[in-house]
Amino acid sequence: MYQVWMGSYLLPVTPSKVNMTINNKNETVDLITGGEVNILKDPGLTTIDYECQFPNLTKYPFARYVNGQFQNAKYFLDAFERMKLDRKPFTFKILRSTPQNKTIFDTSMRVTLEDYKISDDADEGFDMKVSVNLKQWKDYGTKKLIVKKPKKKSSKKKAKTKKKKSSKKKKTASKTYTVKKGDCLWKISKKKLGKASRWKEIYKLNKSLIEKTAKKHGKKSSSNGHWIYPGTKLKLPKK
Repeated sequence: MYQVWMGSYLLPVTPSKVNMTINNKNETVDLITGGEVNILKDPGLTTIDYECQFPNLTKYPFARYVNGQFQNAKYFLDAFERMKLDRKPFTFKILRSTPQNKTIFDTSMRVTLEDYKISDDADEGFDMKVSVNLKQWKDYGTKKLIVKKPKKKSSKKKAKTKKKKSSKKKKTASKTYTVKKGDCLWKISKKKLGKASRWKEIYKLNKSLIEKTAKKHGKKSSSNGHWIYPGTKLKLPKK
């Protein structure tokens, strides 16, 4: 079972194929003797491309939605447009697990939405297909060099005083977390525990509460704690 996330948006129909290309930046140089050498450099930015399907009218049994709430194609297309116009990176995730809900391994990468192509095909009925191209994002910054003029030497020696560094109070993780709209256990685990893979610990710690809350909303809680609702106060395991 696979789940593909773009930021906080879960693709309702998992793409049948996702291509991830680790690009090369090595440089081949010609020698005077006529030979060649390969200069090894750090790898380039990874690119990702896939095609996804967005149902418009039908909630298919194989489609998955956050909190089980059906959203049509326009909901996701509007989200894609915001990602493009905001010009900000987001997290692309692939969660892999067996039919027995055992985690295989996850992929998580900061990316930017480069371009996407929307397709209305009569063969797809009312559904829409979108071809997406993403590129890996790496944080960077510039340094400002300030040249100071040398100070004039004075006959009087000034006593040097060392400034004591203020001790920063260590932040302690909160013991509880109140669910907000759009949350899922994977997202909460990533935000509060630093690792998305620890979502199962949160589920086990709050299993009875999650099932009780889901029952109030007329839902039967699944083994992965899919049904969580805003306002629910969850206990968090130690970091």
